[in-house]
Amino acid sequence: MIIWLTTLMEFIPESIQRLFSYVSFRALMAMLTAFLFGVFVGKKLINIIYQLNFRDISRNYGDLSPKNKTGTPTMGGVIIFLSFLIAVLIWSKPDNFFISIILLAAFWFTTMGFFDDYLKNVKGTSDAGMSRGLKLFFQSLFGLILGLLVLSNHSPIGQDIATKLYIPFVKSPIVDLSFFYYIFIILVVIGISNSINFADGMDGLAAVPVSLLAFVYAVFAYILGNSKLSEYLLFPYISGAEELVIALAALVGAMIGFLWFNTYPAEIFMGDTGSLFLGGIIATTAVLLKKEILFLVAGGLFVIEFLSVFIQDYIGIKLLKRRIFYRAPIHHTYQFLGIAEPKIVVRFWIIAGIFTLISLISLKLR
Repeated sequence: MIIWLTTLMEFIPESIQRLFSYVSFRALMAMLTAFLFGVFVGKKLINIIYQLNFRDISRNYGDLSPKNKTGTPTMGGVIIFLSFLIAVLIWSKPDNFFISIILLAAFWFTTMGFFDDYLKNVKGTSDAGMSRGLKLFFQSLFGLILGLLVLSNHSPIGQDIATKLYIPFVKSPIVDLSFFYYIFIILVVIGISNSINFADGMDGLAAVPVSLLAFVYAVFAYILGNSKLSEYLLFPYISGAEELVIALAALVGAMIGFLWFNTYPAEIFMGDTGSLFLGGIIATTAVLLKKEILFLVAGGLFVIEFLSVFIQDYIGIKLLKRRIFYRAPIHHTYQFLGIAEPKIVVRFWIIAGIFTLISLISLKLR
């Protein structure tokens, strides 16, 4: 929005207008804006959420139950969403194809998460939110809509690459999925959004890994949206994709601002309002950049969390009639073993950082 204002106001020097046209400058300003909004408005929002009696209701894990956390305000995802939204609207080009879809994803998944948290709060139990089937339906519906938009005639993603599958460390696409790309997108949306949702289980656990993941996709968005860099690094050029850098930078700023209050001991939890929002944004970005499989590397920590739940629920309990892990997601296993929560969180941050480095290596090692 601000880039429009600078071009409309003739009295603004050309040098200033040129500055506001740089993606790098607007990305840094979006990050700073989201962070400052989160920090200075976050406390007021926490008080409002507390007064509205939206409190966390912890599941009963026996001796592992976090009794000291019951009653902590939840729905903190509202802070992340508003910080992100304000920064994106100010510093991006709202008419950009990619920004429009990212904003659609933001509203879609925040609404889903908010409704889920609301049901849990009203019914007084953490297991009384939206049913798993209903969540999968809305995630699948968004995936289908996203597929229709990406493959439409108005999409800036070239039809020659739109349905092709790219993987890290390989220069050329490995397969053209054709019609099956719709199904693939739906699976990507479901998988990524749920994996990030599973990782939200300890104070500050999801904030840093999501920020690192957003950083990785921001780097790829900048390269893919730059004709010279994409040609030099042998990536397909996607016109307009550089605007995603603004959204991803805003997401990083919003996460750091939220971490201000969410670090141990947390003053507020993001709830499904936040975790589904984050998962939806990352999944949408991965599809828009044709970097869906990159998530398996850059988001390796979330993949591990997702697999631990899948193995525990479907292979262990349903198939073998026994537990594979003490608890799932996997971070609760380490908690069960007596490792302090802050230590688990920081170690998971370190693991996420390693996955980040590996994914960035794929820029050149291909």
